[in-house]
Parts: sequence; structure tokens; C-alpha cells
Amino acid sequence: MSRTNERHRVNDPQHPSTHEGTADEVVAPRSAQEVADDVVARVLARAGTTVHDGGTDRSSYDGDQLELEERASLRRIVGLSTELEDVTEVEYRQLRLEKVVLVGLWGAGTAQDAENSLRELAALAETAGSLVLDALLQRRRTPDPSTYLGSGKAAELATMVAAVGADTVIVDGDLAPSQRRALEDVVRVKVVDRTALILDIFAQHAKSREGKAQVELAQLQYLLPRLRGWGDSMSRQAGGQVGGAAAGMGSRGPGETKIELDRRRIRDRMAKLRREIAAMEPARVTKRASRKRNAIPSVAIAGYTNAGKSSLLNRLTGAGVLVENALFATLDPTVRRAEAADGRVYTLTDTVGFVRSLPHQLVEAFRSTLEEVADADLVLHVVDVSHPDPEGQIAAVRHVFADIPGAMDVPEVIVLNKADLADPAAIARLRSREPGAIVVSARTGEGIDELQALIADQLPRPGVSVDVVIPYDRGDLVSRVHLHGEIEAEEHTAAGTALRGRVDANLAAELASAAVRPA
Repeated sequence: MSRTNERHRVNDPQHPSTHEGTADEVVAPRSAQEVADDVVARVLARAGTTVHDGGTDRSSYDGDQLELEERASLRRIVGLSTELEDVTEVEYRQLRLEKVVLVGLWGAGTAQDAENSLRELAALAETAGSLVLDALLQRRRTPDPSTYLGSGKAAELATMVAAVGADTVIVDGDLAPSQRRALEDVVRVKVVDRTALILDIFAQHAKSREGKAQVELAQLQYLLPRLRGWGDSMSRQAGGQVGGAAAGMGSRGPGETKIELDRRRIRDRMAKLRREIAAMEPARVTKRASRKRNAIPSVAIAGYTNAGKSSLLNRLTGAGVLVENALFATLDPTVRRAEAADGRVYTLTDTVGFVRSLPHQLVEAFRSTLEEVADADLVLHVVDVSHPDPEGQIAAVRHVFADIPGAMDVPEVIVLNKADLADPAAIARLRSREPGAIVVSARTGEGIDELQALIADQLPRPGVSVDVVIPYDRGDLVSRVHLHGEIEAEEHTAAGTALRGRVDANLAAELASAAVRPA
């Protein structure tokens, strides 16, 4: 690592040379490759990555964090082999860290855009359980159709992989199956692209039955066009009475290769998973219908991964969901009850995090989960204001919203989180670009009271005015008015409880049927 960092540190502005130069000295313009080398050096230095340095900051509102013990049951350490002679002698199964080299293309956009994308890829790789050894960034307008990088850079990458002892190359983009095979033939190690990396993280973190089925479906959709066949996999399968290559019925014709059988099995499994996911949908629909029937407003928390959505949910409701300084730490949606300052009850839903270029397989597989956003009455769009590119995060999340029918029609409140870590100039810039944005810190509690007041103001109001007297034996209706309506006046009389306020249409009809008729 020291050799690599020194090699890339030549033009790094964070490590200036001790030679000051003179005022009349002419500074030669740097080449694109020199700028790319500077970007790589800063990424390897880990300054300002998507995952903040210093571990996870938690507050008392995050609860006991019982899921952390399960998450830590697979500990990854450097240099440990997975080949254990007797696994009963150890408490935890420990996995060897994969040693990876990152590869990125700097095409359209600025060097800062390329740096942010490569930083995020490094954070994704570390979340998946990898050790980043080196990186390569090429200034290139479009990817090479053969090896993504071109023959010269691919050969340079092979030399780098051999020098640092890496066993995996991660490409910051989507690779066609032919590009992946060609690049693997050059570098002689495993090559994965950004989509495969994200799918791997989702597979590690999915906990619920529905979440696991959704992730497996997305992985199979990705795998199907990338199956490779060689040797026995390409041999023909005989059938009929012979079961072999001898002459006779069943042996005539081309037969079916093993890779074709594998594709058929994958398609069958995908069809079964789609049926299972469809069978889980009625339970979710029933819960939504129950909330709508009781006129309980719904607020969805959405945003970029690691923006602090779960921390915000814990701060607002004390839910105690998992909080971890990692990308896609929580995948399964969590719904919790909350209460506004005026006593109205509503639900808060923590949804899956988004990322730039979110794989379309995941968007399709998690569509039922993402529909929580479209069914909400209000969306809290959480943004990590301390991130180097918060505007890019906002654009990426809204791009996914556009793929969810009805999501763009839901009122949106931009919540600028992690204000305790952010530059005040960045906060001021975003507030000017996003009118109505509110600044908070889920860790310190800054701005939480203002956010709760804003939520109460944005929640839908009951639409029917009522002025009734409810008999004392129907206290359940009075309780529902307190929970789901707005009470302007309440008085206990001899005939019953006199209420004046606003409720939804269904509750208004029940109140009218149960009300005491005037004599």
C-alpha cells in the first residue's frame, strides 16, 4: 500500500511538495492521467468517503441494537483462511477479506464526479467485506466494447493486480457478459461489476422472508444472461431409452446441453419466486387497507443509503432498528407508530436506501416494498448534507421515485441530516436550492422539534365537521376521535360526551348513527 500511495501522491494537492517555487514560475497544465492519479490517491486515502470515519455514532434513542450480534457473527479479518479444520472449536465463523482493485472510467462530467463515484465504489466494496488495495481510473469517453478499458489499460490492470496480490477486480459500471469474460481472460482473477457488488450486499443484509426472496429474484435475473459453459457443461444430454451416446431411440438429434438445463432451472426458480412474492403481497395490502380504513396518515422515510434514515426513525419513535455506519445496513421496511404534537396518530415507514445507478433488477424485485413511498401521505427525503455531493444524492433518489407509479405525486420534505458534521456553506447552498428544506441531526437531536412540527403541519386534515353527543356506552368512538380526528370542544353532559371537531367521512358516519337524538 505504501508503494501505491507514494506512486499516486505526486500530484496530490492534499500532500504538497516541500518545494515552494517562485512567483514567476510557470506551472505546466496537468494531463488527464495526472488528474486521474490524484483522484485515485484521495480515494485510497479514504478522506470524506460515503462511510464516515470513526465507526458508528449512536444515541440513546437507538435502543439495545440487538441485531448487531447477528450481524457480527460473520467477522471478516485480514489473512484468515476460511478452511477451518474444526469449526466447533471457534465461536464465530470468520471469513477472509477479499483483496480487490477498483476500476473506474472518467467520461462525461468533472473529475470531482469521477472521484465521488469511485469513493462510493470503495465504500460498497468494504461493506461487502473486501479490502481495497489499489484503484485505476482511466480518462475515456466511452467504454471499450471488448474489455471495457481497452487492451493497453487492461494489461496495466493485470500488472497492478499481480503486484498487489489482489484476487478480485471491481468495475464501477455495468459490464456486458462478453466484456466481463474478456477482462477476466486478461487479468486472470475474478471480475465483478457494480450491479453484482450491490446485489451481494443485499443478499448479506436481507433478513425477512420477503426480502430474501426479492434479492434472490434480482440475483437470478442478473445471472441468467451471464451463465458460462465449458467442458462437460457444453456436452449434449442423451435421452429416451439409451441414456448414453449409443445408437437408438433418444440419441438422435442435438440433445440439450447442461447450460441449457441450468438456464431452464433458473427460469423455473424465478417463476416460483415471483409467485411467492405475489402471495406475500395481500398481507401488505391488508395492512395498508386497515390504516386507510382507520384514516391513519402515513409518512415514509426515504433517501440515499447511509443518509441516516434508521437513526431518524429511532429518534422520532424509539424504534430501536439497526443503526450501522455502512451502506444498505437495513433493507426490510420498518413501520412504527408515532404521535404528532396535537395528539394525532400516524405511521412512520423506513424504506430501503437508494444509490446511484440502482440496479434495475432490484427496482423491479423491490417494487412492492418501494410502493410504500407511493402510498404515503408525506415523504421525508433524508439527505446526508455532509456528503461531498448531496445534490447528486437528491437527483439519484428522485430518479428512482420517477420509476415508482404515483411516488412523484406525494408531498416531499427535504431533511438535511448530519448537520453536526456538515459544512455550514453546504447547508446554506442546499437550503437555497431546496426551498422548505429542514436541517436536523438525528445523532444530537438538532432540529428534531422543528421537523415534528413540520410533519404535524403537513399531515392530511380530517375533512368532515361534526357536532354530536355520543352516549357513554360508546366510549370507543370517542377514543377514535381522539386518535384520528381533531377535537375543537369536548364536554361531558348527562346524555353523553358532547364533541365538536373534524373527522374522516367513515368515522363521521359512525358518529352520526350512534349520536344521541335531541328530544
